[in-house]
Amino acid sequence: MELNSKIFVAGHNGMVGSAIVRKLKKEGYTNLIIMNHSELDLTIQDQVEQFFRMIEPEYVFLAAAKVGGIVANNTYPADFINNNLLIQTNVIHQCYVHKVKKLLFLGSSCIYPRECSQPIKEEYFMSGTLEKTNDAYAIAKIAGIKMCQSYNKQHGSNFISLMPTNLYGENDNYHLENSHVFPAMIRKFHEAKIRGDKNVILWGTGTPCREFLHVDDLADACLFLMKNYDSSEIINVGSGKDITIKDLSKLMKEIISFEGDVIFDTTKPDGTLKKLLDISKLTNIGWNYSIELKEGLKRTYQDFLIKNTF
Repeated sequence: MELNSKIFVAGHNGMVGSAIVRKLKKEGYTNLIIMNHSELDLTIQDQVEQFFRMIEPEYVFLAAAKVGGIVANNTYPADFINNNLLIQTNVIHQCYVHKVKKLLFLGSSCIYPRECSQPIKEEYFMSGTLEKTNDAYAIAKIAGIKMCQSYNKQHGSNFISLMPTNLYGENDNYHLENSHVFPAMIRKFHEAKIRGDKNVILWGTGTPCREFLHVDDLADACLFLMKNYDSSEIINVGSGKDITIKDLSKLMKEIISFEGDVIFDTTKPDGTLKKLLDISKLTNIGWNYSIELKEGLKRTYQDFLIKNTF
């Protein structure tokens, strides 16, 4: 991929897509194609066909997706499966039709079975039952993976599929109901601090463990793999470390300077107790993360303060 190669970043306004754009610009790539939703609706086949016919991109980062936390996934499963299937089908097929040199498709760690041995290896893909609260989204992502693999097998395409762990960072969604656990906690602690609350209440026991990766590290991994990985087999992207929700809350309390107490409502569910990706496949080909969680949280909170008023 040359510095003047024509590169289309689908979903450039989202957390992942915007991080990929920042990374590409930082590395000197000068011919980036970005389209707002009003200019190009990726769910509409005719628009996607016309765009690829006119632009003819050489490389594509497919970061566009309908995403959300457990409440949104559980409440709007039809929207999640429909929108994501349409986006993926349209973009992946046009990448084949217009002979795109390489496509990078972003999946999700939720494609793995709910009850999975830890850490989660790529070989566990499609080996068990999915988590019911987000199975519609997961099935859409599984379909995207299978599309990439099928086009590679039948047509000799070079489409790769990455499975990121839980992400956080600049341009995240901080909606209390529709966001993921990390940004929801940032907002909850911040608002409690502003109000002078004596405590913050979090669901569960605090014992579940989660792995987190800063989105800028994911963007770095995306560029690395675009240059260095050509297999149809999926590849995990993460930090290889996890943290309990209780310890995460202590870190957030420190960074956000919340002086009250953290109370865990043990009448509420914990969810999956542990979710950690095996990233040995990725580290073996030469990539590792660089942003430690404490530093990443500081950067994310500063971004939150600049961009969000509630």
